[in-house]
Amino acid sequence: MSETSTARPHPVGNDRKLSDCVSREELRALSRSTNWQGALMLGGNIALLAAAFALAIVWPNPLTFLAAILLIAGRQLGLSIVLHDCAHKALFRTPWLNEFVGRWIGGAAVDVPLQLYRDYHLDHHRHAGTDQDPDQGLVKAYPVTRDSLRRKFTRDLTGQTGFKEMVMAWKAPDWRAKLPFLAFQLVLIIALAAAGAVWAYALWWVARLFVYPAIMRLRNIGEHGVAIDRYDTEPRLNTHTTIARWFERLLVAPNNVNYHLEHHMFAAVPPYNLPRLHKLLAERGYYEGHTCITRGYPAMLEKAVRAG
Repeated sequence: MSETSTARPHPVGNDRKLSDCVSREELRALSRSTNWQGALMLGGNIALLAAAFALAIVWPNPLTFLAAILLIAGRQLGLSIVLHDCAHKALFRTPWLNEFVGRWIGGAAVDVPLQLYRDYHLDHHRHAGTDQDPDQGLVKAYPVTRDSLRRKFTRDLTGQTGFKEMVMAWKAPDWRAKLPFLAFQLVLIIALAAAGAVWAYALWWVARLFVYPAIMRLRNIGEHGVAIDRYDTEPRLNTHTTIARWFERLLVAPNNVNYHLEHHMFAAVPPYNLPRLHKLLAERGYYEGHTCITRGYPAMLEKAVRAG
């Protein structure tokens, strides 16, 4: 184990292997992606995004503005997960659909080039549980004190994190790589202009700068920050799943992204099959004796806090 590990004592766990709990035939079926399910997931994100804007446009008042901003931020995360799943070539069965949607919709929405993200993220999977994992820096401090966690989310919700990220993203831009992002923004502006509400474009940026960073932090904590030992190559120790309630799925856990342990075990399984995989493994005792599953994000955040 690395000397820099902040690991907590290991649970008793069990030595049950994945091959004892899921057969090759079951895994083959779970790994089968379909274009219609990928389109349904993508369409759901776009529909909720449109509904959020419509809510603020049709009934403009402070409460609907707040609700719209929260929903938009959740769909920004949803579109970033579309990018993630396309990077794994798992959202659609047809390869070019993964490339097109990942670049021109998912990556474009959050200003992240598909291939750049793919190279980085596959390194994360390849080196999970080691010092070479490029995502270790995102969660290396956890668990943290309650005051430290409060300060982190305060920076997010006051825009400090969002503006810092924006400055870094545009410090020395590659304009060819920025083309999908600029095209996405143009389409968004045109759509809002057609609805007679160009002013609503501001809601996208309020969500992106003041809420999205906090949701991303919540995601990172829930995926690896509360893992028992981030420097162990056993997925049940270095990765974590949060069972999200319906409103959490709506706001902070879109596209089944909360089933992160299952994703790390079988990255080829498309997001719409992850709940089935989780249910199968849970029923067959794969998680018994481990603390890699938490119900609800408040309970998950309690795991991210230490005394002091």
